Amino acid sequence: MRLRSKRGQIQSNVDMTPMIDIVFQLILFFLVSTTFAILPGIKLNLPTSRTSEGTSVQGITISASADGTLFFNEKEVELDELGNELVMFDTGDTKKTDFPVSLEADSEVTNGVIVGLFDVIRESGYSVINLRTKSK
Repeated sequence: MRLRSKRGQIQSNVDMTPMIDIVFQLILFFLVSTTFAILPGIKLNLPTSRTSEGTSVQGITISASADGTLFFNEKEVELDELGNELVMFDTGDTKKTDFPVSLEADSEVTNGVIVGLFDVIRESGYSVINLRTKSK
């Protein structure tokens, strides 16, 4: 801080550069350290469960809304196309039988639709299926 006097008055100047540098570094730190979850673009009312366990969101996510809309990851698909999408999906080095598939269905979706989705998933070669719920 520099002090200058003009005709008996003392003036002070505060250098804001160091504070701006620190704020900028804090913003960069929080941007880099934040993890972003990739979720499908539809809003679902997931059923609640008292015994649900948390799992990591990885692999394939299939979403079914109450109005019958299906999503394969972020892509909207029809039930007829879902099997082809599952077969064509590249699982990398992991076998399809070990690759996780998360099924999230609105609480208003009927049991018949969910069983149909299970059939399509299993016919495509996948056997690890997780049902997504909300904790109570």
